Amino acid sequence: MKNIPDYKRIYTDLINEKYPDKKEACRTILSKKTLSILDVIACSNILTDKEDKNTFIFNQKHRFYDKQSILEILNYQEKYGYNNAQLARHFKLSRNTVANWKKKLI
Repeated sequence: MKNIPDYKRIYTDLINEKYPDKKEACRTILSKKTLSILDVIACSNILTDKEDKNTFIFNQKHRFYDKQSILEILNYQEKYGYNNAQLARHFKLSRNTVANWKKKLI
């Protein structure tokens, strides 16, 4: 079995230690039994309203999406009728990344 990070515990601890003022904003997300990648992205966006450009670029380069996460993002695209560019902007990805995912997985 794969070692999957316990995002719920990670974000709960992070909010309690560094962002207690944003606890209420993340309450609905953290009330779920397990967090999906979309929940993690939403919670991360709430916590880091304004990060500098260098931090954003660093974090973006080190993101990892497993197959389940990719499929969830592509299902999001289908559900809301986004094209590749709109989906890429929404999740702050490259259009080429989205196209490659679709080519490989669909």
